[in-house]
Amino acid sequence: MPKTTFSREEIRSLAQLSPFELKDRFIQLAKAVQEDKPGQKDKSSVQMLNAGRGNPNWVATGPREAFYALGYFALAESRRVWTADNLGGMPERQGAGDRFDLFVRRHPDLPGIQLLEKCVAYALERFGFDKDAFVHELTDSITGDNYPVPDRMLTHAEQVVRAYVADEMYDKRPPADNPLSLFATEGGTAAMCYVFDSLMKNGLLKKGDRIALMVPVFTPYIEIPELDTYEFDVVHVNAGLFTEVGVREWRYPAEEVAKLADPSVKLVCLVNPSNPPSLALSERVTQQIKDIVATENPNLLIVTDDVYGTFVENFRSIAAELPRNTLLVYSFSKHYGATGWRLGVIGLHDDNVIDEMIAALPQPEKDRLSKRYGTLTLEPEKIRFIDRLVADSRQVALNHTAGLSLPQQVMMVLFALFDLLDEGQAYKHKVRAIVQQRLDLLLEGAQMKIADDPQRAGYYVELDLLAEAERVHGQDFATYLRKNYEPVDPLFRLAEQTHVVLLNGGGFDGPEWSVRVSLANLDDLDYLKIGHHLRRIFDDYAAEWQAAQRA
Repeated sequence: MPKTTFSREEIRSLAQLSPFELKDRFIQLAKAVQEDKPGQKDKSSVQMLNAGRGNPNWVATGPREAFYALGYFALAESRRVWTADNLGGMPERQGAGDRFDLFVRRHPDLPGIQLLEKCVAYALERFGFDKDAFVHELTDSITGDNYPVPDRMLTHAEQVVRAYVADEMYDKRPPADNPLSLFATEGGTAAMCYVFDSLMKNGLLKKGDRIALMVPVFTPYIEIPELDTYEFDVVHVNAGLFTEVGVREWRYPAEEVAKLADPSVKLVCLVNPSNPPSLALSERVTQQIKDIVATENPNLLIVTDDVYGTFVENFRSIAAELPRNTLLVYSFSKHYGATGWRLGVIGLHDDNVIDEMIAALPQPEKDRLSKRYGTLTLEPEKIRFIDRLVADSRQVALNHTAGLSLPQQVMMVLFALFDLLDEGQAYKHKVRAIVQQRLDLLLEGAQMKIADDPQRAGYYVELDLLAEAERVHGQDFATYLRKNYEPVDPLFRLAEQTHVVLLNGGGFDGPEWSVRVSLANLDDLDYLKIGHHLRRIFDDYAAEWQAAQRA
């Protein structure tokens, strides 16, 4: 196969883009070549395989049906209060539970109604809710006729999602005597923005402060600290271990984790399970961080993004191990195929070092913050950080209209309740099996080896092509590649010659010659094809190297 038509200088220049922006260039390249392919009568028969973005191609249908069934009940409740052409009233609380039961009996064949009934029954049994109060919260919220009250998260919704977090993120072992407070947000991306913003607004981080990133990591965690708003001094904790020559383990050496012991490191951000290696944090590393917090760096703040936690058996977040130091970010998007819903939460335990650090700020800083939050309460110094996040998300002045859309909160509740039922657990095992099957097919096609790891989520996989070169052909081949090509050259060849779009691992602060493959968004057999194409490109490099040796 021919080399890419891009010069090395052009490739080097484009490689400076964010991997997600570079991905768009690969898509344009693949489409352009597809359209201009000579002799190709049916252009649509040349399939572009875009494994660059992690938007899953599955959806959880059960809780969505329950949501739509609830919507019909809510409209019946509205019309019961006030009936006119296209005009209804606000659902009433008194008697809502009995009317819900009657609605279920009258509409046994309505799609989703049986699951909705099971979700409501489970919530009443597990949490001891007042039936009228809970059913009314659901019906009034799905109608969307009120501002969110409480603004941080609805009362029943918070309890349900807290239980979901306890079961799925904490392996059913939440920290004793330290409740978790939640702030419902517009997905995990909004949560990230709010966390960084409020830490700055409250003086816990300042421009130029030193923070740490456990890399490779989701690119925004790399790019946000570089913005002129923050300009943080970033320390990289690198996952650099190998299981054998040419096979990366994607685990953190003790000496890398030890960087967090420096008290000048004020915050560490991690994605757990990681993105793109897709591995849950090991017990060894978790224990080392716990020891560091217990001794050398007790005020270390931890932001853990646990969106992929449900894809690992017995997953346990570092937030469960270090509840006082950790801000938990979670999104329902990947597990439920719900990126368009924008459903996320920020979790912070009530006993935490952040509130202690705010209370210990110098008096001028306290005075500044009292002025900032003084319109919200006569005792602004008592506002917890989790509630400051809410106020800051609406520039404080609009705090009275803060909060996630109520229909979104209802969808979040139904996703969470579904998971707590047997049906939800069966669904969880199905989506885990999907990504594992795709990983197996990709590796079969690529003929590449990765480390066995029981804590692999498998939502993505990061393949180090330079390490593979050394494993298959030895160090001389790896040296040849490094000398003669740019690290993203394979991605240009894939897009131009095979219409496959992947992301460059270097954009995630991983090895420059690595590629990230999303295992979530294409059909199973597409990953076998991607593997074959990847191996074909790899073999082309090997042939070029061998020809150069003979010359």
